[in-house]
Amino acid sequence: MNVKIEESWQNILQEEFEKPYFKQLASFVKDEYASQKVFPAGSQIFNAFQMCPFDKVKVVILGQDPYHGPNQANGLAFSVSDKVRTPPSLLNIFKEIKADIGKDMPASGNLERWAQQGVLLLNATLTVRAGNAGSHQKKGWEEFTDAVIQKINEQKEHIVFLLWGAYAQKKGAFINEQKHLVLKAAHPSPFAADRGFFGSRHFSKTNKYLDEHGEKPIEW
Repeated sequence: MNVKIEESWQNILQEEFEKPYFKQLASFVKDEYASQKVFPAGSQIFNAFQMCPFDKVKVVILGQDPYHGPNQANGLAFSVSDKVRTPPSLLNIFKEIKADIGKDMPASGNLERWAQQGVLLLNATLTVRAGNAGSHQKKGWEEFTDAVIQKINEQKEHIVFLLWGAYAQKKGAFINEQKHLVLKAAHPSPFAADRGFFGSRHFSKTNKYLDEHGEKPIEW
């Protein structure tokens, strides 16, 4: 794995790339891509960073694993490529957007348009073996993405963090809630959405906070 990442992130994360754990991770990921079917495509591993430079980040949405089905993962948490059927969790996100701010469900589940507006769609683990959920967990990715969150937490202010489900809430537990807005709800998956994701109104709350702090709201 050649670490090619957007320039502002490269500068912020340079010390992470040089740590022993990241070198081991890079070696593991390189071997996996050489010997297995792995998602997303190698060129899309750092897509979340490519599309949302550090200085543009306004909102962080934390996911867990990339999708492990064919043609789904595109390097952005919860997002799928154009012409791919919208997965259930993303469908529920769109339903909540409709209920919250009245925006109709889009034809595509590709969330690049969010990333380009300053939404960092960050999975805890950036790669996965095809058909094998969680297969690249505990290899170093979590340490790397913790460092990403910490850099945002320390070096920026008035960021909105959307933490959906227990996993994301645990991962974001150290975020400074005096400096940032942290919104928590159940995970949007069909197994949990009824337990507090629906009705959370995170999208209007995010935009209200951004507006109050002089930032342009997100076109969800």
